[in-house]
Amino acid sequence: MRRSWVPGFVALSAIWGSSFALIKIAVDAGVAPPWVALWRCLFGMLTLWLICAVQGARLPRDPRAWGHAAVIALLLNSVPFMLVAYGETRISSVLAGVWNAVTPLATLVFALALVRSERPTPRRLLGLGLGFVGVLVVLGVWQGVESGVLDGTLACLGSTACYGAGFAYTKRFFSGRPESASVLSAMQITSATVQLGLIAPVTAGAPSWPGLPAMTGLLVLGAVSTGVAYVVNFRVIRVAGSTVASTVTYLTPVWSTAFGWLLLGEPLSWNTLAGAVLVVGGVVLTRGPGGQRLAGGQPVGGHRAVRAEQPADDGAGGVDVPANTYAGGDPGTEVGQVRGGGPQ
Repeated sequence: MRRSWVPGFVALSAIWGSSFALIKIAVDAGVAPPWVALWRCLFGMLTLWLICAVQGARLPRDPRAWGHAAVIALLLNSVPFMLVAYGETRISSVLAGVWNAVTPLATLVFALALVRSERPTPRRLLGLGLGFVGVLVVLGVWQGVESGVLDGTLACLGSTACYGAGFAYTKRFFSGRPESASVLSAMQITSATVQLGLIAPVTAGAPSWPGLPAMTGLLVLGAVSTGVAYVVNFRVIRVAGSTVASTVTYLTPVWSTAFGWLLLGEPLSWNTLAGAVLVVGGVVLTRGPGGQRLAGGQPVGGHRAVRAEQPADDGAGGVDVPANTYAGGDPGTEVGQVRGGGPQ
């Protein structure tokens, strides 16, 4: 009898969904966005190194592999992590979580442009159109958009564009490598940590102690949403299959909304909920029967990596991408890459 995958699946969606609230706590405590990104990558890197050590895995010395890892880290971690953190200085974690749900749609756009095997279909185009309408509904364009909200929204949407480009690049240049998922993930997050270690001091000055709650949140954001979540995600894929694991995309915005509303007391409007439903509906359409799956490994957020060890694809079409990264977590299920909490 197969072990139950449900507890791990629910835990995974909650971990990635909580990423946005953790980021909000950090930025509200005065942590600059570049330092939010650096701390989460640093703690994630240390966790992944520990996982590799336990597994007895070694990181490769191939310069080409590290070059690709650096590009992927820039697109999936360094830039989007800073953008999401900046966005949450302007908008709520609830809204940031909703914007992260646009990631699969952004990924599809880049896949159609960059990956030869990906083809547009009427169903996919309808899904993109529905998702765009959902974005307009969330913004409430009929009542005008405040400049602060617009800035935060553009930053979060910019992060989804980075994720989309990063997933397409990964599929083309990185996913076929022979290393294990944990090694590829460690390479990516290590590269991101080095990049942000150079960027944060220059752009945001020296770090300061934000208080125990905010620092604890950053520790959880990095270590749990990246390292531990990767292990949980891999187990879900092994037990339930890649298609089941990838549907965590649909639950992550639910958790991010619940955490923001219930724990942080953030406002929740009807158009945010309605627009989120339209965005998720658009994602469902792009993943419908007949499409190929673009593998993307959250992205709160945002979180993990899987390659040949995973079960064979069980037949659903469409685009698989993470949910934290979202900053949160976005579930992609076939390629080695980590987004962290996340968000995204």
